[in-house]
Amino acid sequence: MNHAEKLTRRVDAALARTRDELESLVRIPSVSAFPQAAERMRESAEAVAELARTRGLDAEVVELETAAGLRGRPAVLAHRRAAPGQPTVLLYAHHDVQPAGSPDGWLSEPFEPVERDGRLYGRGTADDKAGIMVHLGALAALGGESGLGVTLFVEGEEEVGSPTFKDFLAAYADRLAADVIVVADSNNWKVGVPSLTTSLRGVVTAEFTVRTLDHALHSGMYGGPVLDAVTCAARLVATLHDADGAVAVRGLASYDDATAEYAEEDLRADTGLLDGVRLTGRGSIASRLWTQPSLTVIGMDVTSTAEASNTLIPACTVRLSLRVAPGQDPGEAAQALVRHLEENAPFGARVEASVEETGPAFKAAGDSPAASAGRWALARAWGRPPVDIGVGGSIPFIADLHDAFPEADILVTGVEDPDTRAHSQNESLHLGDWRNAILAEALLLSRLAGQA
Repeated sequence: MNHAEKLTRRVDAALARTRDELESLVRIPSVSAFPQAAERMRESAEAVAELARTRGLDAEVVELETAAGLRGRPAVLAHRRAAPGQPTVLLYAHHDVQPAGSPDGWLSEPFEPVERDGRLYGRGTADDKAGIMVHLGALAALGGESGLGVTLFVEGEEEVGSPTFKDFLAAYADRLAADVIVVADSNNWKVGVPSLTTSLRGVVTAEFTVRTLDHALHSGMYGGPVLDAVTCAARLVATLHDADGAVAVRGLASYDDATAEYAEEDLRADTGLLDGVRLTGRGSIASRLWTQPSLTVIGMDVTSTAEASNTLIPACTVRLSLRVAPGQDPGEAAQALVRHLEENAPFGARVEASVEETGPAFKAAGDSPAASAGRWALARAWGRPPVDIGVGGSIPFIADLHDAFPEADILVTGVEDPDTRAHSQNESLHLGDWRNAILAEALLLSRLAGQA
């Protein structure tokens, strides 16, 4: 029996226990967005630290306080020192989760994991407590005899934008430094098809307010020569896309260079796009998702229909989410968006635009020994070669990791798939792919240690 076969047997023999540990973590509602959940956040971090100790790591829970007085949520740092001549690998995941949201759409209790049709349902089953257990399951299979250095970093504030992440990297740089970084917080191409994420779009969140009046007016008395702010805001939003639905903001980078083929029928099935609704944009579907910008209205402050009256509304505020193509500076993209909004004010309406948040994109540097090892491990675990993918979403801290440790190879993996519904009701994990992800990481670590 070769080493890879031994690892496979170890992963499978421990899988029931590993799943029990995952379910125990899911039962802790570690919602970082809720201040009232502070005790549960601490409980979650302590549980992860204890699981790391059972894998032979020295683990502690850390709550960083920045120089600006900002206190971070509980994170876990765990270590096993490398033997002479062996590399060190940093394994990243996060233990905080999104709020459950409205209970109406859930088919079972959000924080009580339930299996249905080969998937485990519950908040955090996939994003990202499954990622934690991929790391810990792989370490259990690998054992301590490899000599590989391991640092486990489980963050507690990813779901609120990682506000102290850069400070954390600076404060613990000596303990986080590694030759290879494995981030278990992305997704696979589809169920049964593994992936390495090689690019991520950046993000800009912006708001603009349109003003047409200094006070509300009777719409019957003054409607006609005077236009309400909501209509002007809608006309301004309409300028953000051209007739094909592609983003029409000058100065935004856009690339039609994604190599994966994403069929339209697959996209429709994955998204639930209604019959008759056409796709927007130009170029390959994969490029539209991964390497071209997207611009979405994510909020609008306007009178509700329940409270509507015959009134010319004087002001309207809109929040926008811009996803930035890999390779473009998000600050530059933010300036282009603000410039567009100010230059396209309809009928001379006053437009006040501001940028709320920016996050950098990520583009892998290309092939490397670690990436080759990762592809081999994924292919061995799934029985088919992986697909290199981009992700339309943004994980800004990956660029922060690259800036802090520029010599380290960064591999971005994950367990999500188009049916996962992370952040939504009925979040779920495909248990077969999760098992494969544990095996793949065990094989990767073994190869990095020179065993496989």
